[in-house]
Amino acid sequence: MTELLSPTLGGAVAGLGVAMPMGAMSVLLLQEAMRHRRTAAAAAAGIAAVDLAYAGLATALGPWVASHVSPIEAWVRLASAAILLTIAAHGLTKSNPAPPAFEERGPGRSPGTPTPPTPSGPAEPPAPPAQPAKAFARYVGLTALNPTTALYFAALTTAQGASLGTGAAGAAFLFGVGAASLLWQQTLVAVGALAGTRISDTTRVWTFRLGYGLVAAYALKIAFPLPTLG
Repeated sequence: MTELLSPTLGGAVAGLGVAMPMGAMSVLLLQEAMRHRRTAAAAAAGIAAVDLAYAGLATALGPWVASHVSPIEAWVRLASAAILLTIAAHGLTKSNPAPPAFEERGPGRSPGTPTPPTPSGPAEPPAPPAQPAKAFARYVGLTALNPTTALYFAALTTAQGASLGTGAAGAAFLFGVGAASLLWQQTLVAVGALAGTRISDTTRVWTFRLGYGLVAAYALKIAFPLPTLG
C-alpha cells in the first residue's frame, strides 16, 4: 500500500499544478457558481475530466516512450523538466495584478477574462441556468481546446516512465490527478456560490503563482540526478 503513496501524492501535486493557476476558466466557473451551483458543479467535473483524460493518455504513452529511450533516460528527464520550467516561467511572467484579456488555458488556467462593461440601461433578467449535462460538455470542450495541458502531462509522465510502468502505480497517479483537480474545481464552485465573482486581484495573482510554483518544483524534482557527459 505504501508503494502507491508516492505516485498518488505525485499525481495530486501534478493535478493541483495544472488546476490552481486562476485565470479564464476559473473566472467562468466562479460566474457559473454565482448563477447556479448545481450547474457549476457539473462544469467543474468537466474541467477535471479533461485533466484526467490528458493525464491518462500521457500515462499510457509515457512509459512506452521512456522504455525506448532508456540509454538517454537522464537527458529525457532533463528535457521534460525544461519544458515544465518553460511552462512555469511563461505562466509566472503573466501573474500580475491586472490580468490581460481572455486567453487560452495554460497548464492550469490562463490569466483572467475582461470585465464586461456596466450596462447603462435597465438590467436584463438573468439567463436561465444551463442543464448540468450541457454545462459539463461545454466546459469539457473549452478546457480541451488548449493542448498545453496535454504537453504538461506528457512531460511529467515521460520523465517518470519507469516509476509509472506498473498498472497500480499508473492508476494511483491518475487517482491523485483526478482527485486533486476535482477537489480544487469544486472548491472554486463553493467559493463562487458564497462570494460570487468578488475575488481580489491579489488573490488571483497568488493562486496563479502558487500553481505555477508547483509546476516549477515538480520540474526540479524530475530533473535530478542530472545527466553526465562522461
